Order: sequence, then C-alpha cells, then structure tokens
Amino acid sequence: MAIPLTTLDDVPWHEIKDSSGSAAAIPDLLTALASDDLATAQEALRRLRERICQYGFVVEQATAATVPFLWELALRPGVTCRPQILQLLSGIVSARQWESMAAAYPKLLHYTDDYVGWEREARAAVRARRHVLPRLLDAPDPELVRAAQELAAAIAT
Repeated sequence: MAIPLTTLDDVPWHEIKDSSGSAAAIPDLLTALASDDLATAQEALRRLRERICQYGFVVEQATAATVPFLWELALRPGVTCRPQILQLLSGIVSARQWESMAAAYPKLLHYTDDYVGWEREARAAVRARRHVLPRLLDAPDPELVRAAQELAAAIAT
C-alpha cells in the first residue's frame, strides 16, 4: 500500500534522538507501519513505540516530529493498526514523566529541562491535529472509535 508520507524527508532524523540514539530509523518504521501486512505493521509499531514513547509514558526528542505522521497513518483506512496508533498518541499526550519529576525534585530541573520540553512539544503536536478526531469517531470500526474516544479524553486533560 502506498502511503504518501511525503514530508518524511523534511525532518532531520539523523540530527535528533530517540530512545536508542539516532532517530534515523523512524522513517523506515513509519513506512513499515503503513504495510498491508498486519504482522509487519504491528512489529513496526512496537519498535516505534519503544523509540518515541518508551514504557508508554517516556517521550523522546523525536516524538513531536513523529506525531504528524502517526496522525496521517491513523486517518488512512488501509492502515491495519489504526486503533493502536491512536493508543500510542494517547500515551504521548498523557506523558508527564519528566514534568512530574521536575515538580517533585526542583533541584533536578536543570537536568530534566530538555525532557520536559520534549513532553510539552509532543503533547502540542498531538493536540495540533485533534480537529481530525471527528472523522475517527464516526468510523464504522468500533475498536477504532473506542481508541478515538480514549484519545479525545486524553487530549481534554
């Protein structure tokens, strides 16, 4: 399936970091996530989640740059893991690991400042596309609708 992730090359993936180091592998993972093959797409999503929202709540520098592509894939009917993509977006918008740590331990703020910024940028990136949620909430797939409802609730908090 051809998914027009046309602006993937506009992101300097080699210059930004994910949980493994360089975020250079993210374009390939996003492309694999668009695969017609469910197993391929699920494996790509698992690996992508580890890189941009580790443990379901720790975002990385590359997370905000990845979010628009996740939204694009979630909107495409042929993508096999759409509900799981929305669940990943829910995890990203809910992530406050570093903010919570900085609030609890203000002396660590200078160590966590970049990470807090990444969380805020990632949340802003998810919220920037919330206007497309009605299309997902009206989908015929109940699992997709449920995931969209959860994402809408997470965005609202």
